[in-house]
Amino acid sequence: MRRLVVVLAAAAGLLVSCTSANHPSAATQSSLSTSLTSSASSAPVSTSAPPTTPSRASSAPKTVRTTARPPTTPRTSARPAPTTQIPQPTVSFPAGTGPVIALNPGHNGGNGSHSAQINRQVPAGFGEYKACDTTGTNTNAGYPEHAFNWDATLRIRTILQAHGVRVILTRPDDNGVGPCVDERARIGNQKGVAAVISIHSDGAPSAGHGFHVCYASRPPAGAQVDSQSRRLSTAVHDALGRGSGLVPSTYIGTNGYYPRSDLAGLNLASVPATFLELGNMRNGADASLLSSASGRQRIAAAVAAGILAYLGR
Repeated sequence: MRRLVVVLAAAAGLLVSCTSANHPSAATQSSLSTSLTSSASSAPVSTSAPPTTPSRASSAPKTVRTTARPPTTPRTSARPAPTTQIPQPTVSFPAGTGPVIALNPGHNGGNGSHSAQINRQVPAGFGEYKACDTTGTNTNAGYPEHAFNWDATLRIRTILQAHGVRVILTRPDDNGVGPCVDERARIGNQKGVAAVISIHSDGAPSAGHGFHVCYASRPPAGAQVDSQSRRLSTAVHDALGRGSGLVPSTYIGTNGYYPRSDLAGLNLASVPATFLELGNMRNGADASLLSSASGRQRIAAAVAAGILAYLGR
């Protein structure tokens, strides 16, 4: 009888122990709840923004670019929602039989007040995306790059037209917004366009000066177009060296050449294309040339001479 009582008591103790293990006390439950809540709040939060895709290595010389303009907007691999789009301009070829050149004056006068539109992500070539456009740079005295680009482009157009070349522009004025870099490329890629020339000036540290010519380090349209792009770049480079009043860049690239892989206008081009940085706006001597009408005319004449040489006219 005593043995039966001991066995029953042991069994009851075991039952109480199991029940306690499967059903923690209120104090234990509170401690566990607090621990889980703390862990959840410290866990990383997933966002809908895609990870940045690192820029591919360029075949450019190992020159470090230190520039005063804002860093290039990172390219990403995911297509964002199409919001705050900029209307696409309608561009038609001028009448005539001469070759067609597309001039792409960088940036635009209204970009600075329309950040939502110009920050929208658009295709940048090779499956990547970047900002629709940027505001550009300016001289230390406040002369904006977009104004220089526009004025120089009009001067280049006038010279080319006098030699029978038909010219189209990627934007109609200097007080609008955009167009986006992919739209600019689409305009230049129209059937019948002989070449695309993008007009810019740089915003690097003031000690550096001179021009540099960019061409695609990742040719997007095959060997033949790549060869023609390099020939176009060389023709304009040599003309700038002879007559623009600018020297080949002292701060970037090699002898005024700087191949790049991050420029949508080059990555998306299906026709011969080049991208010009016509001086450093933060350098005093370059800024003086770029800010004067006579300086812009001299630079425009050199660019036009290079284009005409490429066309054999």
